[in-house]
Parts: sequence; structure tokens; C-alpha cells
Amino acid sequence: MTKEKAESVKVVAQNKSARVNYSILDTYEAGIVLTGTEVKSIREGRVSLKDSYAAVDNGEVWLYDLHVSPYSHGNRYNHDPLRPRKLLLHRREIKRLYGKSRERGLTLVPLSIYFKRGKVKVSLGVGQGKKIHDRREEIKRRDDRRAIERALREKNRR
Repeated sequence: MTKEKAESVKVVAQNKSARVNYSILDTYEAGIVLTGTEVKSIREGRVSLKDSYAAVDNGEVWLYDLHVSPYSHGNRYNHDPLRPRKLLLHRREIKRLYGKSRERGLTLVPLSIYFKRGKVKVSLGVGQGKKIHDRREEIKRRDDRRAIERALREKNRR
């Protein structure tokens, strides 16, 4: 009998605005090509997914505007904080993402960065932009759900 080792996943950063501004239709896990100082900086949690996006160029998926702060002890070997970074996916996944990114209204949005078995991974979502009224409906639905839960708690107390 073999024991399966539980996969340890350490989430470093999340793109909270992605789930607010987009309805996520599908998610993919991708590796990312990084330099040593970038990995050390990400391990310290000095990364921001805000305003970042992914695009398919020449059969490769690239992550743009991902801000990885320079490593504090990196000296001259430090990296450019906003350089485009290549994502590692299978060819069939890249083809699928290329087709989806060409559809009108669909965008490739990074959702989170995390460590999985010592490797940096990016959770990439295919998102469709929400309109203002969609966001308002979601806020209203969330408020209604909270009100119902509050009423049920009050009822159960008596």
C-alpha cells in the first residue's frame, strides 16, 4: 500500500479584482519561467497580480504586467520588475487558450500565484468581463444572502 503525499500548496498572491471584474469560465494551472532573484522575491511575497493579463503570441503564452519587486539582496543580478514572463502549458492547452482568447469578450486573467512542490505556479482563468449592472446584481444577491442568514441565526437563538 502506497501513501500519497498530500500536495502542499502555498498561495503567495491572489488577484482579488479578477473575480469582481470578470466571471471566470475556466481555469488552467501553468508553470512560469523565472530567474533566481524573481523566485526569491516571490517567496518573500513581494509580487502583485493587479492589472496583469496573459496573451498568446506565436504559440506561446506570456504574462504581462506581473509586478515582481526586485530582490533585496539581488545586487546587479536583479530583474526588471515588469518584464513579460513566459507561461508553461501543454500545446493542446495553448491551442485551446488561443481559441478562447480570440472569442469576443474573453480575456486570460491570472487568478493566483502559488508554490506547488517547490515550483512557482500560476492559476490562469478565462474570464468574461462583467458589466456594471452584473456587478450590482451580484452585490445585491450577496447582501440578500447575508440578510437571510442573519434572520435564520436570530430565529434559532430564540
